[in-house]
Amino acid sequence: MADDAILTLNAGSSSLKFAVYLRGADGLALHSKGQVEGIGTAPHLIARDAGGKVLAEQRWSEGERQTHEDFLGKFLGAVEPYLGDAKLVGVGHRIVHGGTRFTDPVRVTQEVMDALEALVPLAPLHQPHNLAAIRAVAKLRPGLAQIACFDTAFHHALPDLTAHIALPRALTEEAGIRRYGFHGLSYEYLAGALRDRAPNLARGRVIAAHLGNGASLCALRDGRSVDTTMGFTALDGLVMGTRPGALDPGVVLYLMQQRGMSAAEVETLLYKQSGLLGVSGISSDMRALTASDHPHAGEAVALFCFRAAWQAGGLAVSLGGLDGLVFSAGIGEHSPEVRAGICAHLAWLGVALDDAANRAGRERISSEASRVQVWVIPTDEELVIARAAARLLASA
Repeated sequence: MADDAILTLNAGSSSLKFAVYLRGADGLALHSKGQVEGIGTAPHLIARDAGGKVLAEQRWSEGERQTHEDFLGKFLGAVEPYLGDAKLVGVGHRIVHGGTRFTDPVRVTQEVMDALEALVPLAPLHQPHNLAAIRAVAKLRPGLAQIACFDTAFHHALPDLTAHIALPRALTEEAGIRRYGFHGLSYEYLAGALRDRAPNLARGRVIAAHLGNGASLCALRDGRSVDTTMGFTALDGLVMGTRPGALDPGVVLYLMQQRGMSAAEVETLLYKQSGLLGVSGISSDMRALTASDHPHAGEAVALFCFRAAWQAGGLAVSLGGLDGLVFSAGIGEHSPEVRAGICAHLAWLGVALDDAANRAGRERISSEASRVQVWVIPTDEELVIARAAARLLASA
């Protein structure tokens, strides 16, 4: 009998990441993966098989206007011929915000879509694109099962002490204003990966650092989230590529009342013009900043590292100490400079790097003298989504 194929999609504002897994008697096996970058500017699609061989690659000219649906169709057209007898049976999607209702993956229905649409104001940079990918699949492959997997779900059982926001209780209860947390699919993967690599550490007090264009930290105790740096929206917490992170709300009042900025202008400022880009005036890309000798680039990198360490100190309070630190995602996996910068600020907690291991990008980069184990573990949100989709499809 031919294997079934499951597609996973992670749709961003200018990118579309995808992976195809084959579901057979032995479980899931990666078939192919890839992404489209630069949607809206100079799009570039590339798809590779599980061994890294390029299956398809295409570039488009600067400013060529195509939708996520267009690129999804191109990807399916490029990859499906390589599936052989395998049949595409479902699509799993990363959905950034699930609110209070969605604490587990669900099959997508119109009722689910309506509920997720209502959450767009809480994740305006991500949710519209997540939902657009669902609509695109429905148009291209009508009747194909779709499963929504939520970044907030991993944090749904946060203790009240870390979930509460100190506004009037009537308002928080009526409007669902609380700290939700994000990057949950990544943290779910990292918690499981750490159990495989260091089971004793995984049962202890660990801070996982998902550091990419969007960045956050999560305090894990026995693999469960007890605190995290993102809150009601994905604006809170660390300095990010274009987002400021934790911000005195009085700044927003000042911008609107004294500088005459509209709510839409403030939203654009906070989601698209701040963070590393705003501080440096150069780029939101950590690679460009660490390669630059401009002083503003150095200031942006230093601020990123300091704020990450500063908030890690707060999570250590939530955990009652610290046994391990795990770096992941684009910056966390690939920037030894950032890892070293953050760890230097955490020396007081007993963090000590092996500099050679850090520069070489080894899996464990703490020194023998370090009281805190420091690891670098590549995340795999796509595998988490595929597993969830496979479970729901099997139970249908």
